Amino acid sequence: FLSVLQAIIAAALVGVILMQRSEGGGLGIGGSPSGMMSARGAADFLTRTTRILAILFVLMSIALAVIAASQGSDAAIESTLQRD
Repeated sequence: FLSVLQAIIAAALVGVILMQRSEGGGLGIGGSPSGMMSARGAADFLTRTTRILAILFVLMSIALAVIAASQGSDAAIESTLQRD
């Protein structure tokens, strides 16, 4: 379940990054010239969303690494190092 959630967060992060207006124009998003979907409002929303998704991605990566380390078995590593 956590791996699937990690993949969804990663895909959402890529999508949000691609929607942001870059120096060269980027994909950009259209909107009305007033309110939340103004250029400034959309940029603030996308920046905030990018920050939140990036933090979630890093936290999920750390959590998955901790889970993998705690479930791992040291016996397999030790048996490959032993010489007969």
